[in-house]
Amino acid sequence: MFTTKITQAAKLLQEARHAVALTGAGISTPSGIPDFRSPGTGLWETIDAFEVSSLESFQRRPQAFYDWIRARARTMQGAQPNPAHLALAEMERRGIIKMLITQNIDGLHVRAGSQNILEVHGSLRTLTCLKCYRQVTTESIIDKFMADGEVPRCTCGGVLKPDVVLFGEMLPVQVFHRAQQEAEACDAMLVAGSSLEVAPVSALPALALRHGAQLIIVNKMATDYDRLARIVLHEDVAEVLPKIVEVMGK
Repeated sequence: MFTTKITQAAKLLQEARHAVALTGAGISTPSGIPDFRSPGTGLWETIDAFEVSSLESFQRRPQAFYDWIRARARTMQGAQPNPAHLALAEMERRGIIKMLITQNIDGLHVRAGSQNILEVHGSLRTLTCLKCYRQVTTESIIDKFMADGEVPRCTCGGVLKPDVVLFGEMLPVQVFHRAQQEAEACDAMLVAGSSLEVAPVSALPALALRHGAQLIIVNKMATDYDRLARIVLHEDVAEVLPKIVEVMGK
């Protein structure tokens, strides 16, 4: 059954006119970055998400956010793209995946070689001053932050906020609009490593289905969309996606 589904997924993607991929935290767990909801290992198992990563709490207590993310930053700094990231980059290189929509902020898709990417939850590559709105690169402040753990500040004295979407914050309007357009245009959507529980991104597969797309889901845990998908694989993305590329041939 496993091999049959791999072959079916490869065929569906190769025959698609406009295939897109949608990825979540589960695609980066094989790289050593914990996801949010997995029992026993998820980040929200031991901490209240709204206490450390909501926009309101960041504005009140930015130090609490930076204390929390400092440990995560060490993990992300040391993480490398895994075979799932590389497989998606290869599918794009072959012209099979036309766009990659990701909920992740770790930048591993970029490092793996994917180029057509919509980062709907932002990224950690830049920060913006909450006072003067000047944008700086994370590279310019990361060494000092990792050394002293203090809240990064702009030259004007304002607090620098990473350009990621916090709870209670709007998604980047133009980026998410593009993601919606891609969902409407695609005839195949490959969902990899996403629980499809976080709105509004969780609505993208429904949008794709309404416009006639076929859905492929590769995720260790069940999702609410499993019953609507053409192919469902509750397996490790780092194992499945390279096998799909392998079946596609050279």
